[in-house]
Amino acid sequence: MNVRKPEERLSAIKTASNFVLENFPTCQAALLGGSVVRGEETSTSDLDIVIIDDTISSEFRESLIAQGWPIEAFVHNEKTIRNYFQSDCQRARPSLPRMVSEGIPIVDHPIILILKEEANKLLRDGPPKWTNQTIDMKRYFITDALDDFIGSTNRGEGIFIAGALGETLHEFVLRTNGRWIGASKWVVRSLKEYDEDFAEEYVEAFEQFYSNGEKQAIVRLVDSVLKPHGGRLFDGFALGKD
Repeated sequence: MNVRKPEERLSAIKTASNFVLENFPTCQAALLGGSVVRGEETSTSDLDIVIIDDTISSEFRESLIAQGWPIEAFVHNEKTIRNYFQSDCQRARPSLPRMVSEGIPIVDHPIILILKEEANKLLRDGPPKWTNQTIDMKRYFITDALDDFIGSTNRGEGIFIAGALGETLHEFVLRTNGRWIGASKWVVRSLKEYDEDFAEEYVEAFEQFYSNGEKQAIVRLVDSVLKPHGGRLFDGFALGKD
């Protein structure tokens, strides 16, 4: 990937403006979102650009290099962007609403303000509430993963069981508290947005296992999360039974 060093390339906003002008000259609106507008960019950060163009019939996403920057273009019309707002919220990972909410206009248009208001409302409202049945199902799967983790004597298997357990546990904590979940780096970011102390405890528990094989901190953490919801669940759980 031919990406220039930061000191050799144009600013993020200038690059995004040039990109939109060259590639989507007739679009209604465009926004620059992502880490660069939050001040969290790294040497490998890309430019997340949301483009609204009602001349296209269906949405698409494109990744490319332009002017030394890696760029992710999310191209929508007014209907498809709202559809994606809803689908993102249903899966509890509001990537597109977040990009629109925090985005800086590159091509301004009244639709941006409207979409920002819609995105902000969705972000404030939070994801759909889990039913008791869903909570019990998630308790069961976390219990099953925890049992595998405790019983594992193979280091390689244990590493990946812990990874799966961490992902599922973060989802359970956030969804049972009406909060958005994340993936990859957004697992920890989402936990910090919810509770910085818990996020620190979560990271430390998994760090202990990955560093020296110590499992008890993870076991205690899982049990503390499940306790308010009835604790571990195995005996008597059924799925799809009449």
